[in-house]
Amino acid sequence: MNTRRNFLKTGLALGAATFAAPAFAGGHGRLGTFEGKSNHITTGTAEIAGNQINLLDDFTFDGAPDPKVSLGKDGHRKEWILEPLRSNTGAQSYAVPANIDLDEVNEVWIWCEKFNVPLGVAKIN
Repeated sequence: MNTRRNFLKTGLALGAATFAAPAFAGGHGRLGTFEGKSNHITTGTAEIAGNQINLLDDFTFDGAPDPKVSLGKDGHRKEWILEPLRSNTGAQSYAVPANIDLDEVNEVWIWCEKFNVPLGVAKIN
C-alpha cells in the first residue's frame, strides 16, 4: 500500500510540474510578438535575452528579398542591422555587438534592405 501511495504522490507532483512549465522555448529575456508590415506575414515571438536576439520556435515569415534582423525603438528602426535572416521559420539566435545598448531597444525588426521597408516588427515588453 505504501508503494502505491508513493507512486500516486510522485505522479501528481510530476503532473503539476508539467502544467507549470512554459509552452514555448525561450530564455529569461523580454518577449514580443511579431506583426507583419508592408503586406508581409510575419508571426511568432522575439526575445531579447542578454546580448542575444532570439526568434523562437513559432517564428514564421512569408519571404522577401534581402531580409535582415534589425532593432528599433518606439516605432523607429535603428541603423543597426545584425545580420541576414537565416531562415523564414523556426528558432534562431543573433548576437548583438557590444556597442549596442539593448536598454535603448524595444523592438525587433525584420527589414528588407533591398527595398528599404519593414517586413515585420515585434514590440518587446
